[in-house]
Amino acid sequence: MATQTISPNSGSPVRQFIQSIRTALRNPWIAGAVLIIYLLGAYFILRSLSRQDPLFPIKSTLAFPPLILSPFLILGANVDWRYKSLLVLVVLFILLPLIGMYDSSYFELVIQICIFAGLALGLNIVVGFAGLLDLGYVAFFAVGAYLWAMFTSNVDTYFKINNLLVPATSFYLFVIIGVGVAGIGGILLGLPVLRLRGDYLAIVTLGFGEVIRVLAVNANSPTNFTNGSQGLDGVLKPPVPPFITEIITRVESGLGIPINNAQSLAQQMLFYFIAIVIIAIIIVIARRLDNSPIGRAWTAIREDEVAAIAMGVPLVRLKLMAFAMGASFAGAIGVLYAAKQSFVSPESFSLNQSISILAMVIVGGIGGIRGALLGACIVTLLNLQMLKNMSLQITNWKNGDVVLPSWLVAIILIVVAALVLWWLAKLLVPLVTRFVKTNMTPARMRLALFIPLLGIVGVLILAQPTEFAFDRWPAQLELAKYERLVFGFLLIVMMIFRPAGLLPEPRRSMELQQEKASVAEELPEADGKE
Repeated sequence: MATQTISPNSGSPVRQFIQSIRTALRNPWIAGAVLIIYLLGAYFILRSLSRQDPLFPIKSTLAFPPLILSPFLILGANVDWRYKSLLVLVVLFILLPLIGMYDSSYFELVIQICIFAGLALGLNIVVGFAGLLDLGYVAFFAVGAYLWAMFTSNVDTYFKINNLLVPATSFYLFVIIGVGVAGIGGILLGLPVLRLRGDYLAIVTLGFGEVIRVLAVNANSPTNFTNGSQGLDGVLKPPVPPFITEIITRVESGLGIPINNAQSLAQQMLFYFIAIVIIAIIIVIARRLDNSPIGRAWTAIREDEVAAIAMGVPLVRLKLMAFAMGASFAGAIGVLYAAKQSFVSPESFSLNQSISILAMVIVGGIGGIRGALLGACIVTLLNLQMLKNMSLQITNWKNGDVVLPSWLVAIILIVVAALVLWWLAKLLVPLVTRFVKTNMTPARMRLALFIPLLGIVGVLILAQPTEFAFDRWPAQLELAKYERLVFGFLLIVMMIFRPAGLLPEPRRSMELQQEKASVAEELPEADGKE
């Protein structure tokens, strides 16, 4: 049988251009040079922004994510691992701290990303490695936070009245204690749910999370431990080493970065370095567990508990170990969170937080370490920067009486309509090919449906040109208020187009591809075949 060879130059010009770029980036020297240019460009663009600029919110929203997500691009590049490690260290310990000195709000955002990244990595062990759906994971986060807050808060609790408070220098010891206490909490949660799976396990863990939150609300009577719903304020922060303040002073004088409050900035930098160290330790432990017999046993439990038991996997011990390991990471992060916020209240540990952490794992890719980190970055950026900045930008436009011309409104509407109609045409192709006999390929059929629909919508939009004044923007449509709606839409899109996540674990990705192939074999009409 004669084989047909496909020319590398076949395809559309756009595909040829993309393919040529990919081919060029396979060269390590070209990829390394592109990474350096990319990092320098992202850094200097951020440095050039000014808060006095009316467009600062939208510019910051566009400029900061490329820098914070650059480690994932570096790790995916076709260069030597030593070069990758050097560039990641440059981003983490040079570029991000310099940006944080220039604008401390970026430091705050990066610390929040690190906190949620640690929580996502811990939950990924329970949900991704062992396949145990835990909806009460935030309870262990609360255990670590309240552990440090109760022993350092200036509120008149049992610990202060009985002179049991500890100095701020005990912070690092309490990080270790938080690991142990939260790990014990994970074992206590795991014991009652050893025989549960699926929805039943989710309901029990959800109840456990609510029990911890309600306990924090009511543990102020008859003896005050948590100060109830008012929370604990005045939580101590760890002391700042002198070398951090010296670094800030030298950078200020050497680079001419204006710094108003050096002590506050030094405290933020300390929390940033602590968070990076904790995240690095969690990654090392998680990676070694994943590549160990314990990790393979967790995978067996996730795939089929009955088969795992038949193969001699100690189900009870490994389930308890998964709960304990995931909880211990949350305990360490909880201690860091309490010290950074200097205030802890039960409202910070609601079910919504558990859902957000689970969304990070799903978006990044269940079972993958790099995927959990990416999901934490994306969801935290969406929540704490993008939505809030877009609301602030709309407010600036409303205050400045900005009016969009009719031609720009028409372009925006046509672009949005084109995206929706392109997706709609893809859904209509199987239906049309089922009832209309044609020799057209699915791609051409999709294009044949898309062009007339877009033409009709475009004519309707251009027939009634109108401008838009931002002072008519309704207050009910403030984007920051629709965080949960955006999360829900994001998860729906992920489940439709990327069910394995943005950076899926290889085993999970292969499973989904096999399921898709088997469905395609059973339903050949999906490809337009009779």
